[in-house]
Amino acid sequence: MARIGLAQTFTYEDYLTFPCDRNRYELLEGDLLVTPAPSPLHQRVSKRLQRQLEAYFETRALGEVFAAPIDVILTSHDVFQPDLVVARPDQISDRGIEGPPLLLVEILSPSTRDQDQRLKARRYGKLGVPHYWLVDPDLLRLECYQEEAGSYRLVAEGEGSVSVVHPAFPGLTIHLGNLTA
Repeated sequence: MARIGLAQTFTYEDYLTFPCDRNRYELLEGDLLVTPAPSPLHQRVSKRLQRQLEAYFETRALGEVFAAPIDVILTSHDVFQPDLVVARPDQISDRGIEGPPLLLVEILSPSTRDQDQRLKARRYGKLGVPHYWLVDPDLLRLECYQEEAGSYRLVAEGEGSVSVVHPAFPGLTIHLGNLTA
């Protein structure tokens, strides 16, 4: 993911004019982030994690699960397209997801790792996103963070073929071995 070195602060209205191509465009405090299309492994992990999240959140009517590309509009200068989003029905509009959704998931890749782990995590926490997960498909690792006072605390993690139980969501178990198999 590249931060474009433009001396301009972008807004959601500017964002709407960006080209429809194979890149993913996001705004972080008005700075433009551009990411190339994800790899097949990234997409496979995303698809299989989405199925597990749907089985939990949608069957319990706790939220709806969306996969990128979908706009998550947190402010007029903060528009993201996380890999997976769990949103409440009242947050879903014709524009995308508006306001801090229940859960954002980013799947790490070489071009996004630093942005996802540091910059986005900091901004998501400050803007009140309650749960933020990072998935490393190469290590088959899941880290689950929960927002506390504007930053994140690690509340669950696992690596390899283990199952990760999330303490904030009773009955939610993510089977990491199923993400690539």
